[in-house]
Amino acid sequence: MLSAELAQQIIDKTQDILDANINVMDARGVIIASGDHSRLGTLHDGAMLALQRGNGLEISEHDVDAFKGARPGINLLLQCAGETVGVLGITGPPSQVRQAARLVKVTAEMLVEQADMLSQLEWAKRHREGFILSWVNAELSSEQLHDWAERLGIDVACQRLAVLIELDRGSPSADLDAMQRLMDLLAHDSLVTQVSPHRALVLQPVMDQAGQRRQGAHPGPDGAIEALLARLARHDIHGVKVAVGRAFDAPGHLHLSYESARQVLAIGKRQFPERMTYHYEELRLPVLLSPLNDGWQGEQLREAVERIRGADSHGRLLKTLAMLIEHEGNLSRCADALHVHRNTLRYRLDRIHEITGISPHCFTGLVELFLGLELSSGDGAH
Repeated sequence: MLSAELAQQIIDKTQDILDANINVMDARGVIIASGDHSRLGTLHDGAMLALQRGNGLEISEHDVDAFKGARPGINLLLQCAGETVGVLGITGPPSQVRQAARLVKVTAEMLVEQADMLSQLEWAKRHREGFILSWVNAELSSEQLHDWAERLGIDVACQRLAVLIELDRGSPSADLDAMQRLMDLLAHDSLVTQVSPHRALVLQPVMDQAGQRRQGAHPGPDGAIEALLARLARHDIHGVKVAVGRAFDAPGHLHLSYESARQVLAIGKRQFPERMTYHYEELRLPVLLSPLNDGWQGEQLREAVERIRGADSHGRLLKTLAMLIEHEGNLSRCADALHVHRNTLRYRLDRIHEITGISPHCFTGLVELFLGLELSSGDGAH
């Protein structure tokens, strides 16, 4: 509880109360802060005796010979939560420093209690954040999840969805300051943690205490996200991206909501870089297809699009394919939208078939080409 830094703060804040040297000793009697720096790290006999007796100790001018290196003064035990954490030593004739020493003791114990309270709050905060990270990374068994949650007072049965907030990247010092301000602003939210130097995660309850769907928890643009962005802007936090994942019923599936939010953010930034908010329901298909990206299946689906792109220097074929998909395979409406004759449209579709070996005239072929376009969308296919 009593560190050297805190002990020095005690001296700095109380030195002006009386014109005397102040020493602060730890629970072993070692001087950890002093107005006389040459005494740092040495044992204080008066403090050791006070600790042994469990009571304060006064050393008069007549007693100094009995204590090696001691000086006249008063040694008072410092306590916090009923525990002795150190000793406060005031140098000077006891009759002259006694009253001021008591005032210094009260001030010192207030500082120790305040530091202890802040330390406990910080420990609780980090313990909570550690639990959230373990939860969303699926590192806990069902038994561990419920046991840890119960000790922290967290209702894991409450359905939640992951909301990722990403800061605009600037200088490292600016990033650190912005993230600290962001976490302070989100502190009222019960389940919040930092998941990377630039990202914070909020686990948003889907239902309120009355069992009704919470405003802001439903998919699609909503006032809650807009209110959040406005609040961040008022605190000079700009350029953030917010991604809302999918809600899952089981507590053990919360990692899937977090994973969906990460995919929503990645796909949203790639396809709509000008936007600030992205929702799973708006990007449902590309998110569901995203696991194919790194596999050979995704490579096969993208290959057809790459062949079209390589044989289509003006981009007409890809534009035609995208328009046909937009009009659900209806040739008449597609030709009207492209302002071309139906024979021209048929020629282009036949050309796509010739290049890829996949016919856009049939449903399964059009679906396969559509999936290839979706997986290639990050490369500017449409």
